[in-house]
Amino acid sequence: MCRSFRVLLGLFCPLIFFGLAGCEQEASPVSFANDIRPILGAKCMSCHGGVRQLGGLSFLFEEDMYKELRSEKMAVVPGKPEESEVYRRITSEREGLVMPPEGDRLNETEVELIRRWIAEGAAWEEHWAYVRPELPAIPAGAEHPVDAFVGKTLLAKGLSAAPAAAPTTLIRRLYLDLIGLPPSPEVSRAFADNPTEEAYQQVIDELLASEHFGERWASFWLDLARYADSQGYQKDHIRKTMFLYRDWVIEAFNQDMPIDSFTLRQLAGDLFPAPTGQDLLATAFHRNTMTNDEGGTDDEEFRVKAVMDRANVTMEVWQGSTFSCVQCHSHPYDPVRHEEYYAVKGYFNNTADADLTSDEPKLPLQSAARLRELAGLERALQDDTLSRARVAELEAAIAAFRPLPVPVMQDLLPDSSRINRLFVRGNWLMEADTIEPAPPTTFDKTGKTFPPNRLGLAQWLVDEGNPMTGRVLVNRVWEQLFGRGIVKTLEDFGVQGEKPTHPELLDWLAINFTQAQNWRLKSLLRTIVSSQTYRQSSSADFVQLALDPDNRWLARGPRFRLSAEQIRDQALVVSGLFNPKVYGPSVMPHQPEGVWNVIRHVARWKTSPDGQNHRRGLYTFYRRASPYPTMLLFDAPSRELCVSRRIRTNTPLQAMVTLNDPVFVEAAEALAAGAMEAHNSKVEDQIAYAFERATASPPDDFQSARLQELYALNLAEFQAIDSLPNSPELAAMETVCRAILNLDEVLVKR
Repeated sequence: MCRSFRVLLGLFCPLIFFGLAGCEQEASPVSFANDIRPILGAKCMSCHGGVRQLGGLSFLFEEDMYKELRSEKMAVVPGKPEESEVYRRITSEREGLVMPPEGDRLNETEVELIRRWIAEGAAWEEHWAYVRPELPAIPAGAEHPVDAFVGKTLLAKGLSAAPAAAPTTLIRRLYLDLIGLPPSPEVSRAFADNPTEEAYQQVIDELLASEHFGERWASFWLDLARYADSQGYQKDHIRKTMFLYRDWVIEAFNQDMPIDSFTLRQLAGDLFPAPTGQDLLATAFHRNTMTNDEGGTDDEEFRVKAVMDRANVTMEVWQGSTFSCVQCHSHPYDPVRHEEYYAVKGYFNNTADADLTSDEPKLPLQSAARLRELAGLERALQDDTLSRARVAELEAAIAAFRPLPVPVMQDLLPDSSRINRLFVRGNWLMEADTIEPAPPTTFDKTGKTFPPNRLGLAQWLVDEGNPMTGRVLVNRVWEQLFGRGIVKTLEDFGVQGEKPTHPELLDWLAINFTQAQNWRLKSLLRTIVSSQTYRQSSSADFVQLALDPDNRWLARGPRFRLSAEQIRDQALVVSGLFNPKVYGPSVMPHQPEGVWNVIRHVARWKTSPDGQNHRRGLYTFYRRASPYPTMLLFDAPSRELCVSRRIRTNTPLQAMVTLNDPVFVEAAEALAAGAMEAHNSKVEDQIAYAFERATASPPDDFQSARLQELYALNLAEFQAIDSLPNSPELAAMETVCRAILNLDEVLVKR
């Protein structure tokens, strides 16, 4: 069979299949969730949703759809389309009666679907995300559950899985995903020489046990926590001790703290019966809210803003909900009422913080990492043979490890508690009814009662009856590995969010994670990266690109640009400049003079000494009003708000950074020097050394030849210059290394 015919067959067979499936679907019952709600959302809910309920009709809530309208007519009469006002209006030709009155009318297919749905009984169905997941049966056809679910979808879409990725490609992918750093050439070669299942699982074990694991996964969590080293707003004062919360997060991931416990501690560690210092430190999660100490501001206004931010962030992080708009009105598209927003706000309304520059309340705390380091110093001091100078040095170091005052969550005493009220249209000056703390009704499938405080909220979030939390969290992890979530809209599992591409896989992962794996991230990651779906080649043929250009159906492996932190960290690692120190205060790598001048409160950026400025990007000082420029250009957020996913961009400015930013120039210089030291005489070997360190694979003949041409061209130019600070050979090799660090093979995870 000729190749062109195979391509056409691959394209048209799925179309024939889908056409036949469509014929069968026409005879099946109309689904409110799949067929009717999308029509109502697109054509009707702007007037009959959460913001407006013209005529007393809202399509958001089951009880509202079937009740009598203000006109004393019934919007929907199950089984009787002709008596249903909705059907009469969408089929009317009379101006003033026809719905929708403006914009696109419903087409014939949409009208017929609504007629059939009413005739069939007008059964209400909840949105898929609000239905408690049930463990699906694993399809036959593959040993690994992930592969079985993905394979079932590929078959339905007329696609087939890609072959396995090359061993060097796979090992680099695994390193970048689990610890955020590239493998050494030695590690890559060792796996390429022995790419067995046993060897692969051994590498997974080593990476999950690495201290760098916690750093890699803390980076993604800190976006959600809106972590920063400053208070935000115009003055953006520095928070000198917030790094201890970052240490806590890294430690929690390294220790594989179950995510339900991780949740409870961050939201309500201070409300435990006997909280430890680490429990209290965890509550700094919600002290990452911004503080406005501008002289003319009202402290109560910005205290309220912080409280609302905590409600919004909690619902986005654990429930995948776009919750902030509900502070002004009921949700435009999701069944969440205005009053329910203030019920969630009530969980956070009695904390003692009050938008003060001091960030009180604070407690003197230490992270577990600093406590370990302190214990080591104290053990060293027990040595009776130490010189006086060494004793003085150790005593000074121990004194520097005094507990640091960290902003924490703390509730007011009962006799000082605030009354939680609804704000009319979200205006904090227009208080209305008293609202008691409670979770949103639509999300609450637990059938249980929890304490009306932050601990009760956290317990509700991680209860097995909550339909959202497990799905939302495993979807976040999946997106980190594949570049796209099973639900693409990580921040929105609601009606306007995208539907899951693999709903059964999502539910299986969520239930397995929360039950069989006891909420342990490392177990979840092992499950996913052990699958053949994860190990596929990311190369795509013509048929795959035509049928699935965005790789929604996972017929090939993940391929996307590295994060801002990973791009910088990788350059430091491959050049040998990387400082692997874990934990500790934020550092200040080189940034251009005057960047902070745009901030009203100008603090000084003091570049950290050599070594410290080559630590992981995770530790770079984060100032909200002026984030580190290199990170910002590669889509890192300002951390003023919770960010569920970084939207990747591709601009010429990014190449200017990786070619000219001092850290990348230093990395190219160090990589060139290392290549020349390792292979003193042969340029071809020097280039191969640098290329393999940067990509984990040796260059092919074409790549080697082109890079040698670049070297020769630059060598001739540098030899014509009399006053070079380095030899022409080193300068030419530096240029080659700068080019290597800008290759697609380096900047992209394949």
